[in-house]
Amino acid sequence: MSAPVPGKAAPDFSLPDSSGGTFRLRDARGGIVVLYFYPRDNTPGCTLEGQQFQQLLAGFRRAGASVHGISRDSVVSHRRFCERQGFGFELLADEDETVCRRYDVIREKHMYGRKLLGIERSSFLIDARGVLRQEWRKVRADGHAKAVLEAVKAL
Repeated sequence: MSAPVPGKAAPDFSLPDSSGGTFRLRDARGGIVVLYFYPRDNTPGCTLEGQQFQQLLAGFRRAGASVHGISRDSVVSHRRFCERQGFGFELLADEDETVCRRYDVIREKHMYGRKLLGIERSSFLIDARGVLRQEWRKVRADGHAKAVLEAVKAL
């Protein structure tokens, strides 16, 4: 499957969220959507990234944007992570990697001398018409949320 292309429609999907509901990208049309893919709940980089999105959440909302984190963790793990960190946005569970693969964020990684497949920290900015406007790949967690908010405000 090919990667999403800025300027084209963002790949549609439906995933369970940390509140027990279902998020459908097509239902979010009319508002700006930020999707950030991260490797795993409760890890230092992923916690920092989520905390920074939370700190800027009011700014995202004022700009008409919703924020959604996506990883391969379960809904239960996401719910606990949200509660522990006080996140005011939903985390989406992509346990079978369908959406991760649709957005081309699964990459080979090297940990402790072993090769494994995991999520490459990436974010996608989707406009109110459902068009992918910007993508960030190989993201550093610290400061990334601020860069995304600046891009949202520039839309």
